[in-house]
Amino acid sequence: MPKQQNRVRLTAGRVDAFACPVGKSQAFLWDTDAPSLALRVSPTGRKTYVFESRLNGQSLRVNIGTATDWPIEKARTRAQELKRLVDAGTDPREIERQQQADKAALKVAASAEALTVGDVWPTYLKQGKPKRRDAWKPGYRADLEAMAAPGGVEKKRGKGLTRPGPLYPLLALPLAGVNEDSLKSWFDSEALKGKHQAARALMMFRGFLRWCSARPEYRKLTDRDAGRAAAIVESLPSSTRRTDALEAAQVPGWWMGVEQLSNRTASVYLRALLLTGARREEMAAMKWADVDFQWRKLTIADKVEATRTIPLTPYLAQLLAALPRVNEFVFASTGKAGRIADTRASHANALQSAAIEALTIHGLRRSFSLLGEAAGAPAGAIAQVMGHKPSATAEGYRPRSVDALRPFLAQIEAHILKLAGVQFDAEAEPGKLALVQAA
Repeated sequence: MPKQQNRVRLTAGRVDAFACPVGKSQAFLWDTDAPSLALRVSPTGRKTYVFESRLNGQSLRVNIGTATDWPIEKARTRAQELKRLVDAGTDPREIERQQQADKAALKVAASAEALTVGDVWPTYLKQGKPKRRDAWKPGYRADLEAMAAPGGVEKKRGKGLTRPGPLYPLLALPLAGVNEDSLKSWFDSEALKGKHQAARALMMFRGFLRWCSARPEYRKLTDRDAGRAAAIVESLPSSTRRTDALEAAQVPGWWMGVEQLSNRTASVYLRALLLTGARREEMAAMKWADVDFQWRKLTIADKVEATRTIPLTPYLAQLLAALPRVNEFVFASTGKAGRIADTRASHANALQSAAIEALTIHGLRRSFSLLGEAAGAPAGAIAQVMGHKPSATAEGYRPRSVDALRPFLAQIEAHILKLAGVQFDAEAEPGKLALVQAA
């Protein structure tokens, strides 16, 4: 308890006159009207009102505030409030800590409510990834960026500025505000510009919502099923699965049309797709380091695994060996990427020459599968060459070595060449690679 001579009725004059004695770290002047209230002064002259009492046999002290900010009567009232809490067995410090925690929680909640899709999207691009893979495929990552691009830059082809991507309007929405209604409104607006593009953007955004719902910091803000609401799903365009593929009777015309293309690289590229069943990007990205002429193998970037290795068949080896080595890519181009990018125009010319109405580049992959079956190759071998995800097939999926695959892929190649009317000596050695000196 404070000494009696240190207890007076606090007044403005006494507060102003009170000073810390020399050599002391602090001094107290206790109030007679509110016995638990004291004025504390430091050697620097800072004066603070404090409350002091005992709770459960332990001394308890709480800072009320500075004498500058707290008038004496207000400080007395606060000291009396604290005394009533202590007399009731309540620790006012715990109340203060809880209040601070509640304020912090409210601040965090308010900050979270203000978090927009655009705030989270860059993190998704950096940390998000598809199932069973360590990172985005470069092509899909580029599509994600394009879908959310603000537009307004010069077009690479044609004149004018690019338009905002379909997902761009969603970036301004609070993440907590993405629900069935907001997505339906967005989708209806984007569908007016192109239903299929809007549908693809929606599929991408669903992936974003799934990723957010799996992250503790975003889970409570995310309505994972917003993009699957009936009102939205009913508006999606029908997803008719493409089944385009070359018929056996069309192979000669298609082959001749492709062989006569003025762009030799595109000509070899398109035939390589038919002879291997590879995806267009897998083949386009292939480098000379991936081609083993000695042991007749190709290493291809794979959609499911990192890479897959398949046999290099005799005729395809001849085609590749005849290509010039301009840079590291087998199917080189003078474009920015340094490799072939889009052969749809060349393919359209070949189709026109062959009087084939419609066949997509991906249709060549389906054609390989169907022609492989017609050649008598096992379904599992065809699937492995194409890089299909292992699954049960008619024969049961059994991974084979490259040498075990070799006769089956050679069998498919021979069948396609026979249909195309190509005379080829499978025992001939591949020609030497032509080297093009850089200008």
